[in-house]
Amino acid sequence: MTRSAPQPAVERIVEPVAHALVVGVVPGQPELVVRTAARWALAVGGTLHLAYVDTGRYVVEEHPDGTVRHAPVDPDGVDDTWDTVEADLRAWVEELLGPTSAPTRIPTGIPTSSPTSAASAAVPWVLHYLAGRPDRALTHLARAVDAAAIVVGTRAPGPGSKLRELVDGSVAVHLAHHQHRPVLTVPLDVVDWTATRSPW
Repeated sequence: MTRSAPQPAVERIVEPVAHALVVGVVPGQPELVVRTAARWALAVGGTLHLAYVDTGRYVVEEHPDGTVRHAPVDPDGVDDTWDTVEADLRAWVEELLGPTSAPTRIPTGIPTSSPTSAASAAVPWVLHYLAGRPDRALTHLARAVDAAAIVVGTRAPGPGSKLRELVDGSVAVHLAHHQHRPVLTVPLDVVDWTATRSPW
């Protein structure tokens, strides 16, 4: 017997007001994605759940609150860089959204933060360090925090970006095809309509 995936439906719409937004972040990402998501969160009065998904690690255990226990894909390799990546992302987000109180580490190793300054008090945020496939990890987190939508950026331009998209696929497209929440895609690079060879 084949299990069917839950389908989008009117009764599954999550009311945006006072509900969370999940936003995918990556090191080196333009700030436009986080700033766009923060403005949406401010507009609806929700919490911003920023999530980095480390594809070099896999999920050992998923928890109901959206956090995960993770381990390196290569068990023989020394992989202690994830703490540094997490700290760098936290510093970057604090720079964009304002300072936070000291991070609280929950038992699974995923830190959380909440804003304390007046400038960022309107947009509470939490940083999640996840693992595995980005589309699945963001979907799990969105379900856990009952997010109204998921925010992602388009791929940044550069050498190999088209090849990466061909091989890995678009996270936004995977999200739109495999879960029911709206996906807000923030364009990071646009092409002039007259410069395209596309028939549409």
